[in-house]
Amino acid sequence: MSTTEMLELRRTVDNLRHCVASLQSLYGDAPAVRRLVNDVERLEIDYVDLEVSPPHLTHHRPVERIQVPDTPYDASMWQGADDEGVGGHPADHDT
Repeated sequence: MSTTEMLELRRTVDNLRHCVASLQSLYGDAPAVRRLVNDVERLEIDYVDLEVSPPHLTHHRPVERIQVPDTPYDASMWQGADDEGVGGHPADHDT
């Protein structure tokens, strides 16, 4: 992250902490408020981790794309197969 992004993140987390503190004074120790307090604490920990040891930039390889044809599969490929939860195809059953 750039310095600008880190400063913006710091300001945003500070604002969030202030908002959650206001909610805490309004709603007390409600479970939802406790979760928000924990979430803000985790964001602050992650911010410090990024600041102390930023991740190394990695170069990603382009994803290999596999062309799947639009033509129907050969029906014999599915002979004897069951649809999950449905059972066999009507052609597979003797009536």
